[in-house]
Amino acid sequence: MKSVRPKTPARKPASRPKGSNMLSKDPVQVYCRLRPIQAATDVSCMRVTSDTTVVVTPPESAVNFRMIINKEIQTTFSRVFTPDVTQKEIFKTVALRLVENLIHGKNGLLFTYGVTGSGKTYTMTGEPQDAGIMPRCLDVIFNTIKDYQTKKFVFKPDKLNGFDVQSEADAMLDRQHELHAAVAVEADNAYAVFVTYVEIYNNSVYDLLDEDDIRTKTLQSKIVREDGNKNMYVHAVTEVEVKSAEEAFELFQRGQRKRRVAHTALNAESSRSHSVFTIRLVQAPLDCEGEHVMQDKRIVCVSQLSLVDLAGSERTNRTKNTGQRLREAGNINNSLMTLRSCLEILRENQSQGTNKMVPYRDSKLTHLFKNYFDGEGQVRMIVCVNPRADDYDETIQVMKFAEMTQEVQVARPNAAKLDLGFTPGRRHANKIFKEARSKLEKERPEAADLDLDLGLVYSLGGPFPQLENISPDDDQVMQSLIQFLKQRINKRNIFRADLLRKQENFRKVLVTVEQENINLKVEVASFKAANTQQKRKISALEGHLCKTESQIDNLLRKLNSANETIRNLQQELSDRDLALNQRLIDRQRVKQRYNTKMQVETDKMNRELEMKLRQQREHLQNQMREKEDKLRLVKQILVDDDNIPVISLKEPAAEPKVVSPSRDRISRKRRRSVTRLTSPKELTDGASRYCLVAQEHDTDGELETKLYKGDILPTSGGGAQVVFNDMECLKQSSPKARKRTGPEDDGNLDQVDASTLTETKRPRVTPS
Repeated sequence: MKSVRPKTPARKPASRPKGSNMLSKDPVQVYCRLRPIQAATDVSCMRVTSDTTVVVTPPESAVNFRMIINKEIQTTFSRVFTPDVTQKEIFKTVALRLVENLIHGKNGLLFTYGVTGSGKTYTMTGEPQDAGIMPRCLDVIFNTIKDYQTKKFVFKPDKLNGFDVQSEADAMLDRQHELHAAVAVEADNAYAVFVTYVEIYNNSVYDLLDEDDIRTKTLQSKIVREDGNKNMYVHAVTEVEVKSAEEAFELFQRGQRKRRVAHTALNAESSRSHSVFTIRLVQAPLDCEGEHVMQDKRIVCVSQLSLVDLAGSERTNRTKNTGQRLREAGNINNSLMTLRSCLEILRENQSQGTNKMVPYRDSKLTHLFKNYFDGEGQVRMIVCVNPRADDYDETIQVMKFAEMTQEVQVARPNAAKLDLGFTPGRRHANKIFKEARSKLEKERPEAADLDLDLGLVYSLGGPFPQLENISPDDDQVMQSLIQFLKQRINKRNIFRADLLRKQENFRKVLVTVEQENINLKVEVASFKAANTQQKRKISALEGHLCKTESQIDNLLRKLNSANETIRNLQQELSDRDLALNQRLIDRQRVKQRYNTKMQVETDKMNRELEMKLRQQREHLQNQMREKEDKLRLVKQILVDDDNIPVISLKEPAAEPKVVSPSRDRISRKRRRSVTRLTSPKELTDGASRYCLVAQEHDTDGELETKLYKGDILPTSGGGAQVVFNDMECLKQSSPKARKRTGPEDDGNLDQVDASTLTETKRPRVTPS
């Protein structure tokens, strides 16, 4: 879509295309108002250096405070209002010029912007003892046109963002339903004031003055449309004609009771919607006699002043909103973000000569005020800020937005021209004429002193004088009567000549008008045929438009639902990934802990085995020393026995008996015999090694004990396994019997028996 308006430079002037329509433009004027500090403990982060400059210093509690290079931020506005500035001064500086332009047929837009709790609603409406901008605008308008208003219902809304002009009879029928008396109209232009009040809640437009919604108790959303003059309006909105500021403010209070407000953590009564109070001034010229309004809709001029109270931007971590309040805050922030995006793209198009599409339709707020930025009008904004240090992070974004808005320029509106060639001051002249005629009819003496230029007055004079003719010789009476009659005859001749002249002129005008009338009838017939065809097209297009808008709404709802589903799935996927990563980390941690534990247990077992081995070695060494001591004792005994004489008993030698060593069972601790495993813990609970004992007789009939040793290892399925890696074989043997051949063998036999006996006390261990 190519814009027909020229691009307006912001900071860097850009070259304009040749042949573009050079229109006069004005920048958006932005004003800043500082709210007073509420608590004595609050710290301010702003200071006013001049009437147009504010310096913002970030506190240490600000986000990314250490990363901010320039600690002070300087912003410039059209005017800065300190906390001690009155509502009256703010109105005179900001809104009075908009009211003057409204009287001259120019459109205006004024909106307040800021975070929640910064004083936007107070600036717009004020208090009963200290009125804000909106009540003061109404007072100035009605103080200006109080003597120039039409009677009520002369102008009537046509429900298409326009107005029809009714005749006096139709207006009187409508006035019969009203209780208030109408004020007489006295001006070259007749004026009427209409007001509308709507709110934008959750990106839907609602009429706050709709009487039908009082019975249903639910507000029905309205549609934003474009009229024939490319102006955006709310379709089928209630437009009420008001005749005084009190009546208009009463309507505002009635709509204010329907507006949605709620309690939040930052504000006791926080606006949950954007409100738009529109004052529409309708004016039309009077006829040539200055008596009635011209019955022609084409010459009706409509100008409007929109006063917008924007809902404040919010941060969820500060307001602690949940549920419905969280949804409202999201829609408020989205609409404000769309407004910022539109202004940024508009500034870029004007400064760089680009032709990007401005996303007005992304929000009902920007769509409703599209004609102010793409068409004509005067736009002003009051930025309300709270200088508290706690609000720095939100306030600095507001200041940046305000500074950027001042670089956007809109086309300067032209004053409406309603001059149809009639004599100026005709209403005032008509009033004087009525007063003079009334005085002449009452024959007041002071009527002769009036300096009036009324032209010919079609009157032959007063009534005939009362004359009495007492004597036939009284010529004075006759002369007076003759003089009176001559004056009447002269006046009659003058009036007749003037009448003939006017008749001739009227005949000429009538012929011309009749010819024009014939031509107009032909044109009207063709226009009616074309109009009928256009109406059918418009009806079809409206039906298609309604259907398309319904489809768009359905698609938007589906899109929002799909986006919500995607966000939920992404959040669920993120949660699952986080849980999976946490589980892997826990598993690695458990594995590491078990590996560490196994290493510690292995080291502990190695130390214990080394200690046991050292103890066994010491024990065996002690036993060996004891045996050696016993052997020395036996040898000593044998040596001593050799010195004693041997006495032979000569007994018969008996059959030697084979000494069978006593088979001692290895003592073991009492333990519960396991015949069937029911749980892996029976192997792994409190043990890290496993030993299987098996006893059997060998081929020589000796008892043989085998010890199968292994390690207990846990398996991946939660059980345990035994890996055998060692076997010991224990054998116990009896000493061999030897025959005695002589007495000399007794010592040797005793020595062998003692050594054999000593050796059988310790079983022989044969490692496998």
